[in-house]
Amino acid sequence: MTYERKRRYLGVLLLTAVLLCSACSPASLVTTSSAAAGPSSAALTETEGRTPAVDTTGNVRTIVEEVVKQVRPAVVQVANEQFWQGPSGDPVLVPLGAGSGFIIDAAGHIITNNHVVAEAERLTVALQDGRSFAAKIIGRDPRTDLAVLKIEGDDLPTVALGTSEDLAIGQWVIAIGNALGLPGGPTVTVGVVSAVGRTARPDATFLFDLIQTDAAINPGNSGGPLIDLDGRVVGINTLTAGLIRPGFQAQGIGFAIAIDTAKPLAAQIIENGEVVHPYIGVGLDYNSPTFAIQNELPNVAGPVILRVEEGGPAAKAGLQPRDIIIAVNSDELVDESTLYRILSRLKPGDRLALNVLRGEKQVEIKLTLGESPNSIQ
Repeated sequence: MTYERKRRYLGVLLLTAVLLCSACSPASLVTTSSAAAGPSSAALTETEGRTPAVDTTGNVRTIVEEVVKQVRPAVVQVANEQFWQGPSGDPVLVPLGAGSGFIIDAAGHIITNNHVVAEAERLTVALQDGRSFAAKIIGRDPRTDLAVLKIEGDDLPTVALGTSEDLAIGQWVIAIGNALGLPGGPTVTVGVVSAVGRTARPDATFLFDLIQTDAAINPGNSGGPLIDLDGRVVGINTLTAGLIRPGFQAQGIGFAIAIDTAKPLAAQIIENGEVVHPYIGVGLDYNSPTFAIQNELPNVAGPVILRVEEGGPAAKAGLQPRDIIIAVNSDELVDESTLYRILSRLKPGDRLALNVLRGEKQVEIKLTLGESPNSIQ
């Protein structure tokens, strides 16, 4: 089996991701309207460092109840309406999906998943209090499966954004979203943080720094918040693990985009209507012990280069297939998400110093980041 075929085969075995936008959830739809310009990106981080959003002095049961009471009103259903060929052959608008989102400020900005709103001709946001609003897409980032919407309304409920940096394995979390489009408002499930720093490649996206949780996540939950017991958003519920092999369904494995990953991306979308990604110009996979054995590579942790894009930053810098990147700017790449976490804080034109293992020899390579034209890393 060739090097590339081994990589693809392993990827299929390790994770079959299921995106969680409910395909047939009912929703009332209204005509879209324009929205005013949004606030500065500082609004996305202004809640950090404050006292907890709810009183956390009680037992777990009462804490969960208080958190849900505080946060649930700000969790919305997002209905996606698209043109479909009608009986007469003419296109008609029909609801083809519904997911979730959450309101982050009084101006009406809503964070959700890109796959919830993709290809929409019309979007409607429904609140728990019975109000519905036409929603405008401020911007989408298919690569990271994030989108920001905006609605116009008074006295909008909002939820505080927390931080995912200090999440602990075993920490209690709450998932809220419109599971299966069931009537009666958002569904609440409770679980723990099962792992952090996960990665996944559903469809054409690459998701990193994912929070793994056993809180039940179902179709319709996409874009809804994962909440800590302080009542703050620590993640965006996005996908679950699917079939690990025919007839064997993964159980209790859901993933949320870490809020520390989402905040700077959402801020770019609010400010510029898009996300500009820096890129190296390579195809990568992580050099796990199994991967190293099967591909006759050194058993050293780090991303291994599978291919180098002709004319890209990596090619110009001299990177080669089978190089293993072990550090960037002296930061060791301790897990699959570390490189992407570093890149997310940088911009095109920034310089990197890469420590690379090439065979048995370590080399340092200087590289200038380019602007990503597509989904290549």
